[in-house]
Amino acid sequence: MKLENSVVLVTGATGGLGQEFVGQALERGAAKVYAAARRDRDWGDPRVVPIRLDVADPAAIDAAAAAARDVTVLVNNAGISGPRSLLSGDLREIRQTFETNVFGPLELVRAFAPILAGNGGGAVVDIHSVLSWLATPGVYSSSKAAFWGLTNSLRLELAAQGTQVLGAHFAYVDTPMTAHLDGVDKSAPDDIARRILDALEAGSSEVFADATTESVRAGLAGLTSGTFA
Repeated sequence: MKLENSVVLVTGATGGLGQEFVGQALERGAAKVYAAARRDRDWGDPRVVPIRLDVADPAAIDAAAAAARDVTVLVNNAGISGPRSLLSGDLREIRQTFETNVFGPLELVRAFAPILAGNGGGAVVDIHSVLSWLATPGVYSSSKAAFWGLTNSLRLELAAQGTQVLGAHFAYVDTPMTAHLDGVDKSAPDDIARRILDALEAGSSEVFADATTESVRAGLAGLTSGTFA
C-alpha cells in the first residue's frame, strides 16, 4: 500500500499521534486526508478535510462513510485510557472504553470495508499497544488485547478483497494522553507515526514501533518456544 495519491481517513486526528498521521500522510503524497475527530481544528491545508466523528457513535460512523466514499486507507487511531480498576471503576466508563477502543473501530471497518474494496482494496491500520500482550490493572490493556484479537480476525476476513490490515504496537508516546505519566520513557510521536507508515508501505501485517515493544515481543516469543529467561 503506497500513500502517494491515496485518500486517508485518520480517527482521533487532533491528538498528538493523530496529527502526525495526517501530516506524514500528506508528506508521503496522499491526495487527501480526512481528519476525523470529536473537536474542530484549523488544519491550514486544503488537502485536509475535517470530519466530526465520535467513534462510539454509530450514526456518526455512518455519516463519515457516506461522506468519504473515496477512502483507500483507514487509520483507527482514536482511543481512550478508561478507568484504572475493573473492580471499582464506573461500569459505564468501562463499557465506554470498550465502545471507543474496540467496537468503534470494528464498526468503522464494517462501514468502510465495501468502500476500500471498491477503491482497489486499500488498507486498514489499527493502533494497538504493547499492553495488548501485557495485562495491567484497569480497562485499557484488556480493551487493547481485545482490539488486537479483532484485528487478527479482520485480517483474515479482509484478505479476500485485497485489503491490507496492519496492527501497530508501541509503548508510551509523548502525547497529551500520557502527560500525567512521569519517570517513564516516551517515544516521539513523529517517530512512531513514521515507523507505522513505513510498515504500511512495506506491506507488513504487524509493526513493533519502538525498542520497548520489540523487546517485549521477543521475550514473549521466547516464552512460547520455551527459551524465555
